[in-house]
Amino acid sequence: MHKLRIKTTSIILAALVLCCAVLGGCQVKRPAAPSSPETASGAAGTESTGSQEQVNAQALKEQERFQKEMEELFCSEISETQVNMHFMLKDPSRFGISKAKNLYPSLAPEKLEEARQSQQELQELLDTFDPALLTESQRLTLQILDSYLATEKRTQGLELYYQPLAVTIGVQAQLPILLAEYEFRGKQDVEEYLELVAGIDEYYQDIMDFEKRKAEAGLMMSDRTIDHVIESCESFLLVPGDNFMTQTFDTRLEQVAGLTEEEKAGYRQLHAQALEQHFLPAYQLLIDGLTALKGTGTNEGGQCGYPRGKEYYEYQVYAATGTSCPSVDELLKDVERTMEDGLISTSLLLRKYPELIHEVDSYAFRQTEPEGIMEELKTLTQEDYPALPACSYTFKMVPKALELSLSPAFYLVSPLDDYENNTIYINGNPQFAGNDLYTVIAHEGYPGHLYQNVYFNTQNHDNVRKLISFPGYSEGWATYVERESYIMDNGLRPEMGQLLADNYIAALGLHACLDIYINYKGWTRDQVKEYLQRYYNQPDSAVESLYDAMVENPANYLSYFVGCMEIRNMREEAEGRLGERFNLKEFHKFILDMGDAPFDVIRGYFGEWLKGQEMGSGK
Repeated sequence: MHKLRIKTTSIILAALVLCCAVLGGCQVKRPAAPSSPETASGAAGTESTGSQEQVNAQALKEQERFQKEMEELFCSEISETQVNMHFMLKDPSRFGISKAKNLYPSLAPEKLEEARQSQQELQELLDTFDPALLTESQRLTLQILDSYLATEKRTQGLELYYQPLAVTIGVQAQLPILLAEYEFRGKQDVEEYLELVAGIDEYYQDIMDFEKRKAEAGLMMSDRTIDHVIESCESFLLVPGDNFMTQTFDTRLEQVAGLTEEEKAGYRQLHAQALEQHFLPAYQLLIDGLTALKGTGTNEGGQCGYPRGKEYYEYQVYAATGTSCPSVDELLKDVERTMEDGLISTSLLLRKYPELIHEVDSYAFRQTEPEGIMEELKTLTQEDYPALPACSYTFKMVPKALELSLSPAFYLVSPLDDYENNTIYINGNPQFAGNDLYTVIAHEGYPGHLYQNVYFNTQNHDNVRKLISFPGYSEGWATYVERESYIMDNGLRPEMGQLLADNYIAALGLHACLDIYINYKGWTRDQVKEYLQRYYNQPDSAVESLYDAMVENPANYLSYFVGCMEIRNMREEAEGRLGERFNLKEFHKFILDMGDAPFDVIRGYFGEWLKGQEMGSGK
């Protein structure tokens, strides 16, 4: 049983899915994958026909062995928990899977050790393969798994630094929306869902046991952060009867074919009991448990304030970004430079078009409703982005009870065997009224997460790769195209679109810098206040809000900004070297064809792609 960091949604649900995969095995460096045909037969072109046939047979055997092992890894990982399996597969039986091993993942010490051992076994297995005998796509998969395991190895001995509870991206905030979105494709799904609701208190007890071990090791979050998490938990103390869990359950139940009215009534009664006896007590358990642990956390600052926190933060940075930068210090220089470029561009635009400062509060996109925005973006992306197969999408509003606990919007990753149907949630809370819905939908829909997910599922046939999450790639792409959506033909004055795009990068860059300043450099609230007042003239309330966000979600903002920065850096390099021969659609196709992967791997392939473009091969 191997452990991978599986993606379930694009809400950054790392805490829920296979949260025990925080340890890694040994790492062996591999040579960069060459540009080659799909089989490895060309490696012995100067040998005799008999020798060539022998090499071909050996390569075919190795390729078949690799494929078999990857298929077994896929089935093992995807069936590890019921939540993963249901959201990633519409029909598990097609893959020979009948039932998940567990309802939820576990943070028990023996499970963490099991995860460490299984990742080491996976690395040992990967080391038995000769890359020269594998197909090009298999070599890429091998490189990605190597890079993934190398990153996970950084956490060996640091498992108690993991934080499953967080205000916006924690388990307690995101699990209810997954339960509310748990599709009922038949009677079995209804019963599995009821099992999940009934098992949530046991799962949360496992998390609280983990938090107690953190507290005993002196690694507990501060009282201020505990209060924020408790506040998040309190929003899930549902009023019995009419609440979002009941409403969504009843709606889904009515859509199940073949159920009698008597069966529906029985399921409703079981659901009400599960909410009363398990769901509500689970959140009260978290509230009481966290309250009891107040006073045990002494670190009021960033991650580096813990004994080995700086070391763990380095892991968080590489897990969140997959950056090609060799160190966090080098990464910070790139982040600062990119942010400053955005600030300079903004300043120059305002100097050239001073009237923009008066228009910045009144600009309007041509489309303002979700469906209209999505359809316009589908049309606008046809020229510079590869074609996408037909697929559908549904917009839903975040339930009122969850608005304060969730992001402005998010995309739920569709099952890999049902990529045609997609769901995007929009948060209607007034605090997000300042967010441009147009660009938010570009991030979550076309040409962002929805587009990216559907494209990869139709272009890549390696199922293992469809499971592993690299937030820097996925969020980086969505952030990159969100920035691009400001300068599309969207109804804005071009100068205004450019101003907003540059300001967006500068603002997000500020968050990324603060993330590193606070969690890696150890900046205090006073230092952040001085910095923001000197350069941005921010009020004290903004200082407190930004500081808390960085402390409570280390490296979260980096996945968005650094991923976008990596993609833009490659684009700028390609534009500089290719000049008029640069084709934006071909560049986008290269990034999308690579799929979910760390940038330290993508960069090697980018060099080969760029050489091919220079030679006119188009590869």
